[in-house]
Amino acid sequence: MTSSSTPISTPTVSVVIPIYNGATDLPQLLACLEQQTYRAEAIEYLLVDNNSQDDTAEQLENAAQTAKIPLKPLSEANIQSSYAARNRGIQAATSDLIAFTDADCRPEPTWLENLVQPFSSPEVGIVAGEILALPPQTFLERYAEAQKTLCQAYTLQHPYCPYGQTANLAIRRPALEAVGLFRPYLTTGGDADLCWRILRNTDWQLKFAQTAIVRHRHRATWEELEKQWRRYGESNRYLHELHGVELQPTQSPVRPLLRWAVRSLPRQMVKWGLGRGSLVSTLSPVVGVYTSQARQRGQAEAQLPDAAREIEYLKDT
Repeated sequence: MTSSSTPISTPTVSVVIPIYNGATDLPQLLACLEQQTYRAEAIEYLLVDNNSQDDTAEQLENAAQTAKIPLKPLSEANIQSSYAARNRGIQAATSDLIAFTDADCRPEPTWLENLVQPFSSPEVGIVAGEILALPPQTFLERYAEAQKTLCQAYTLQHPYCPYGQTANLAIRRPALEAVGLFRPYLTTGGDADLCWRILRNTDWQLKFAQTAIVRHRHRATWEELEKQWRRYGESNRYLHELHGVELQPTQSPVRPLLRWAVRSLPRQMVKWGLGRGSLVSTLSPVVGVYTSQARQRGQAEAQLPDAAREIEYLKDT
């Protein structure tokens, strides 16, 4: 292990949040940050505008003057990547604990308090909190909630190596000093890549803080859902190139759709007749085929740029 921090009751925390065209999300995000139960004097919030085309930058500057929390607006306009934006925040952070979430997330009041708690063990270098759905409003949002899409349970059970998603993650600075920061030109899969570099190349451990909760709005349209799962496929390809993880197997949609029509659909019709049916449970296999095909397309078409192999390192201060 490279080093460790002396456990204290309320260590200082730097919260890094990348933002791209997030003007509509900022008011609710800031309200959630202001409600954190963690000692306010021990937190700094670094919100990084990633070359937004809306008025995100202006809103951030105004919020820095009026917010009840220590808010530091930053900018990353050179590289269009959330990982480059996170690196900009890390470079400016002053704390040994660095927490991450996203602009479209809604941290619960005890989020930071519970996310930091596992760091009382000096061997812990990474803590992943839980990601749950905001109340669903559309069919696809209800589907994603039922499937527990984005829940950390899936990433923490990854067959290659566990990792936490940056929507709810905290890392010790010494771990970043040991392996570097995010790959700034990577567009997806960077959370897995960074966690794997730490867990496979150092002695730092990862812990799951189940009660450290952020809420996230799932994709509401078919177009958004397709983009999300294509990006997952791209991530598979990139992590295959960077770490040698197995690619997702390709599968024709014909067999699972026939299985749904012959087996699942008749059973669901019986449930409807008994008053126990639901649209989500009836059509979940069909939506699953749709997302699987999108993921396969993303994996097949993705090509890792040479620049995406680069790792940024902490600058000397």
